[in-house]
Amino acid sequence: MLKRLKHRLFFNKSLGNAQGHFGEFIRRFPEYLETQALDELRAKDFARLDEQKHTYLDFTGGQLYGISLLERHQQFLAENILGNPHSINPSSALAERHIHDTRKKVLEYFNAGEEYICIFTANASAAIKIVAESYPFEKTGQLLLTADNHNSVNGIREFARKKQCPFHYAPLNADLQFNESVLEETLEKLKGRNKLFAFPAQSNVSGLKHDLSWVEKAHSSGWHVLLDAAAFAPTNQLDLQEHCPDFVALSFYKIFGYPTGLGALLVKKTAFDLLEKPAFAGGTITIVSVNGDGHYLEKEAARFEDGTVNYLEIPALKNGLEYIEAIGIDQIGLRVEVLTTFLLSQLQQLKHYNGQALIKIYGPNSMEKRGGTLVMNFYDEEGELYDFQQIESDAFRHNISIRTGCFCNPGIDEINHGLDHEQLKRYFKLEGEKNYFDLIRFLGMKRGAVRVSLGFVTNYKDIAKFLSFCKLYLNKKVAQ
Repeated sequence: MLKRLKHRLFFNKSLGNAQGHFGEFIRRFPEYLETQALDELRAKDFARLDEQKHTYLDFTGGQLYGISLLERHQQFLAENILGNPHSINPSSALAERHIHDTRKKVLEYFNAGEEYICIFTANASAAIKIVAESYPFEKTGQLLLTADNHNSVNGIREFARKKQCPFHYAPLNADLQFNESVLEETLEKLKGRNKLFAFPAQSNVSGLKHDLSWVEKAHSSGWHVLLDAAAFAPTNQLDLQEHCPDFVALSFYKIFGYPTGLGALLVKKTAFDLLEKPAFAGGTITIVSVNGDGHYLEKEAARFEDGTVNYLEIPALKNGLEYIEAIGIDQIGLRVEVLTTFLLSQLQQLKHYNGQALIKIYGPNSMEKRGGTLVMNFYDEEGELYDFQQIESDAFRHNISIRTGCFCNPGIDEINHGLDHEQLKRYFKLEGEKNYFDLIRFLGMKRGAVRVSLGFVTNYKDIAKFLSFCKLYLNKKVAQ
């Protein structure tokens, strides 16, 4: 599909002036019609979008849920008697059976075979924290992070720091892709007994899909690999037989919207015993003694599922995965790719009367390696940067949901705005409370960006409305 789209990245001016002409769009993108079933699904399961005239473009922030998913789970709850699974009574046994079936479904969905264990967590961040607090960091070990990481991954460095384990960042190029030569050299030269490399399958900010072959390259240099798949899984098939990271973090609401508050850590069995749980809680032990001052941890998933798992909502995950399978991940990927290609091209063409670009999109100029997320800034006719808060506030008034800020990914924000490393270090040495806007004042410059992300129920009308919104800023100056 990508090869068929590459030559359409830059449209002619006639199309650029006819963004509301759906017929012209279809002429250029006949593949869109292959995803017509998604329009039918939107009309049936997401009718509230059109009824409320809401343009939702924050799918990386959270997927919307289909009404039929709610109805199916509501019926399940109404018909069953489910109890706390930490018992053998009938209600507990039934809950345990559904949890087991859901765990099995998750592993099947990601083609994990018999090689992985599925640990249910609150979200991808909680999954990452399990690895962070349990991985055997030590003075002779190594932690390597890429500059393109969510803060849930960046936070691993604090666990490494407390154990005096060295940590390093692999840089990005100006187009936000990995600096491959530096990354490869770093993986090879850093030595240690326990080495952990963490990176996102898809950037939560730029939408870049990072090459999953880095999993195997890191393994060949003696690293364990943590893959953040939270932004990748909603529109792509993650095949754990093709690429086999030691740890995979997921949030299910990003894939199918409901329920929130559930994620998973998929752990390769060969790496499971590496994780040293620093404490225990209810449900994680087979035996514990107060007077005997001892305990024995559960095996496999239960070891890391503190307390009572969300036994009323976990069965809904099976419904959600079956929902996505019924749609087809390939159809989802096609829909998102076509619309993102169109949007990227049209945004690149928006110019003020004097030729100044209205919008700067960060990352590659083409769709190669891109997913359905675009991060950008708006500039006036004199090249002055619009405050992202103004863009978000204006979008709110037009009933458009987008997201702004640095998206819990400071590495990309610092690259995009060319922030000075030494100046940043001086700021963090200052005493007193600190926050994002205080840093902006200290730097004396604007930063942050606008993020637009597409999902499987995004349609042409949504993109056309956002483009019309963007045009409101043409040939204007930032208010002083």
